[in-house]
Formats: sequence, C-alpha cells, structure tokens
Amino acid sequence: MMKSKKQTIALVVLIALSLPAAVAQDTEAFPFWLPKEKPDRELSAAMNRNYEAYDAPRPEDNELYTQFRYTELKGFDYNNYDGTITRRDPSKVIYENGKYYVWYTYRNTKVKPVGLRRAAEANDTIPSSDWDLSEIWYATSEDGFTWEEQGVAVPRPPKPEVGWRSVTTTDILKWKGKYYLYYQGFMEASGLRGDDCPVAVSYADSPDGPWTAHGEIVIPNGAPGEWDQYSIHDPYPIVRDGKIYLYYKSDADGDPRLVRMQGLAIAEDPLGPFTKHPLNPVINSGHETTLFPFREGVAALVIKDGNEHFTIQYAPDGVNFEIAAITELMPIAAGPYVPDAFTNTDYGKGITWGLSHLAPAFGWDPLVSILMRFDCDLSLEVDDPEMKAHGYYHADPNFYYQHGLSKKQRERIKKGQEAKGK
Repeated sequence: MMKSKKQTIALVVLIALSLPAAVAQDTEAFPFWLPKEKPDRELSAAMNRNYEAYDAPRPEDNELYTQFRYTELKGFDYNNYDGTITRRDPSKVIYENGKYYVWYTYRNTKVKPVGLRRAAEANDTIPSSDWDLSEIWYATSEDGFTWEEQGVAVPRPPKPEVGWRSVTTTDILKWKGKYYLYYQGFMEASGLRGDDCPVAVSYADSPDGPWTAHGEIVIPNGAPGEWDQYSIHDPYPIVRDGKIYLYYKSDADGDPRLVRMQGLAIAEDPLGPFTKHPLNPVINSGHETTLFPFREGVAALVIKDGNEHFTIQYAPDGVNFEIAAITELMPIAAGPYVPDAFTNTDYGKGITWGLSHLAPAFGWDPLVSILMRFDCDLSLEVDDPEMKAHGYYHADPNFYYQHGLSKKQRERIKKGQEAKGK
C-alpha cells in the first residue's frame, strides 16, 4: 500500500529517533541533528552564514524572523474604490489618552489621478498621482481593528509655503511632552520632475492638535551629484542615545530605474539642525522606511527594491545594518506600533502589529490605496509559533497567473519559436 507524504515523513523521523547517538558522532559528515551552536569544525560559507549571520540556525528560533498576517480595517470609506479617495503611508501607531493614534496621507478629489506620465495635465483640482493634492489626516482606535477618522491634522498651506501642492507620507515623534509630525512637502505636481520634495514638520501639545507648521525645510536635499540630491522621502524618527534618529529614503541613479536606499539624519532638537550621517546611505535597499528599537540596536523592515529586498535587518549601532532574516509578503509602508520608539530605551522589545497600505489596491485604474492591519512576531516578549512558520505556500493558482508574461514577453517567445522552425 502506498504511504502518504505525511506517513513517509513520520517514518523517517521515527527511524532517526531510533538511531543511537554514536551514529552521528562517529561520522565526519555534518550531523543529522542541526546543532544549536556553531560546530567546532570546518564549515562551508553557507553553514558559516547560518550560524554567524542569524540569531539561530533555524528560522523559527530567530527573534527577527516572522511571517505577516493581514486584516481588513473597519471605519474607512473609499467611495466604492473609484480612485477619488485614497489613504496611504501610515505613520507609526502611538497609544495616548487611552486609544491608538495613526496619521496618514489622505486624498479626496473630485476626479481620480491622471498618472505621473500625464502630470502636465494636473491642475488645482486634478491630481497627477495617488498622493498629489493630499493632506495629513488622522484616526483613532480602541482595539487597532476598528478606526474612527478624526479629520485633517496638517492641511496644505497656502502657496508658496512648503507643501502647498501636497503634504504626504508623515510620521510621528513624541519628544519632551510635545508631538511632531514630519512629512514630505510638495511644491509642484508629482511627476513633473519626478518625485522631488523636502521634509517639513509641524508640532502640537496634543496628538489631537492643533498643529503649527514650522514653516521651514528641516532636512534639505543633497548637493548636486549626491545620492539624495532630488528627494528626501518617508521621514521616520525614533529616539536613541538621547537624540532624534530620523531615517529617510531617497532615489538615486535612475538609469533608467531608480535605486532606492535609506539614509539617516541626527539632531538634538526636533526642529533641527539635522546632520546627515557620513556613512549614508546606511541601507542599500527598500522602498518605504520602517525601523524600531530592538535589543541594544535598531531593526529595519526592508521591503521592495534593491539587492536586499524582503529582508529584516539589524544594526547594533543603528547605522551598520546586516541581514538578520529573509521573509516574504512584507507590509508595504509599514507603520508599526512601537511602544519604546520615544523612550530612549537601551534595550528595545520589538513589535507585533501596525498599519500598512496596499497601493494600488485593485490595479492601476482607478488608482486607489487602502490601509490595512498587519500582525507579526518581532517581539522579545511574544512567542507565536504560527508567525514563525516558514515554507510559505500560495495554494490559489490565480496568485501565480496574475504574475504572468507581458504581451512583449509573449511576442519575444513567439519570435524565438518561429526562428527555430525556419
């Protein structure tokens, strides 16, 4: 009788369990039972990496390895997803006044965006992109699943002030009893010259505002020829060593596709001056910027773009990052709940949930982004075996078919087949 796959695996395990320990000890081959500590023997580069680059030789024992689970949020309306209302790029989640707060990019226009390639057609009422003609809004929640939208936090200021065209991609800092929202301030429709904009900041005595615009650029673009000469995106502050570590993304190279990398600017006051780190860029990959205190250092979620995309990285000094884990289905533009983001902790505990976005949510036409909740186990205080599972598998074939060949690729294959037939 044929045995099932599960029965075969069980039989192999039983046989292995019945073997005397001496069998593994008497051979020079690598042992069947994976040692928890690095063996005192010559190892291949791969096995050396397994012990030296990661917390543990097995993913499920690695504190910086996780899978991610997603939940639809309640409380947000998207006008039947017609492209006129979008929410994206959530900030870190904070807990104040007995509830959770989050800030995000909010666009509510009469028409959907025309697209970056048609940016010249945009005007005061027609957006070029999903984040054009946007404001910073906020919402609160008692449980992190159902949210109540509170309205605008940072509106677009009058022209020609920083952000008059659009204020987007914000993040929150709490510093000495005050609150600061950092965000990108556009002075023209996104797409006219790319996605160029500096970082501005507003401050308040309460997370509910009112917010006062600082009115000045706090992190300027780099000088001509420098990697961040055109854009400073996704400002993301945490408190470390008694200072404000503000991480950010920039687009470089562009030949023809942009290379996204992450930089760091440090200040002793929320309004600056911020000094860019001499080793910038400090992360060579990633699209959005998401970091959190972890143990004595800083951990980073590195999603799309670059050689090291879909990795979780760690830097004991907050600067020199190394890959700590490789995973999949990572949250896009993650804004995690980081309880010790602003406590100046010398031993970060990690994260378990937050908000992210899906952009575009239902294809490029109409262009609309939505907020969603993600959960994970990147916490030293949680042990969730389900989050530590690996060998992730998509059982629906439609998931694979939607990543099918383009028309151009099919034509290339067809031409190759025709050439062989001649």
